[in-house]
Amino acid sequence: MSDLGSTIWMGIQAQDAVDVPTELVPGGVVLFARNFDPDPVRGPARCHALIRGLQDRWGKAVPLGMAIDQEGGPVSRLKLWVGETPSFRRIWIDSGTAGAQAWGRLWGEGLSLLGFNINFAPLVDLYDGIPGTGLGERRASEDPGEASEAAEAFLCGLESQGVKGCLKHFPGLGGTRVDSHHALPELTDPSAVERGLEPFRRLAHPGRLVMVAHVRTPWSEGLPASLHRQHVVGNPWGIQGAWITDDLEMGGCGAWPWPDRVRLALEAGHQALLVCQSQEAIDQTVAALRSLSPATLEDAILAGRRFRAELEPLSRTPFDQLAWDTWVRRVQQAAE
Repeated sequence: MSDLGSTIWMGIQAQDAVDVPTELVPGGVVLFARNFDPDPVRGPARCHALIRGLQDRWGKAVPLGMAIDQEGGPVSRLKLWVGETPSFRRIWIDSGTAGAQAWGRLWGEGLSLLGFNINFAPLVDLYDGIPGTGLGERRASEDPGEASEAAEAFLCGLESQGVKGCLKHFPGLGGTRVDSHHALPELTDPSAVERGLEPFRRLAHPGRLVMVAHVRTPWSEGLPASLHRQHVVGNPWGIQGAWITDDLEMGGCGAWPWPDRVRLALEAGHQALLVCQSQEAIDQTVAALRSLSPATLEDAILAGRRFRAELEPLSRTPFDQLAWDTWVRRVQQAAE
């Protein structure tokens, strides 16, 4: 069960480690605002204690992936403690490469203080101004070269603090017209897909997380890219990455039953399956995994262990309240 569960990076409902179920041993845990005590004094220390407790439980042999979506702007899980911060697009327009790197470093510093070792950022989807997709100003630029430069600078700052970034959403959601949280977007123009791939060509490598979108393309044979091997490890563009799915509870892959969803994702070459919102979905994923042959699971288990072995282990020092308070003031000053 330990190895089987390591393919799951799961969301939890608790704010304290003692309240997290122990039946499954996951490869990673993804925290959301629901996991944070909103009190700006008590909350960060409690978050640090939660992460330490989970690492003590599941991360002794190899670090547990502790992940968060901390992009800033409209997707900021730390907003309840630090307030409003600029979007990636606003940073890029206002301050270019220097600003993107500075904000990447800022988020890396704060996340490291809390104990996170992964940030699901930045977006390299191309900006398009299309409403209703859930992407908006989370994207830096409509130009592939600028999107690459912004993301590279952000990653340089973030990863200098021991927090790994993640390129999303492969092969690019620019030009789509529905939100993949609710339905399956589609790209019908091959040239648009090729253009959206440019930042991934520049920045992806085998040691960097690449999150694959639930999006149908001209080559995905009706499947979401996330469930199609020729859009993951077998992609014809030669792009390599540490592949993970976007959340398998999203509407973009909801037409596929859980057994098919899980099997196709693993056959596609993902090392981790994100299941972030409900215990029912985690249970469905576990049941699907149990029905698969060991050979189907082996590559994902080994790849996940190799990736996690490179993660920054949690410091054994107590939560540094003074450093946190200083950091919060710097974030708020930068946001002004």
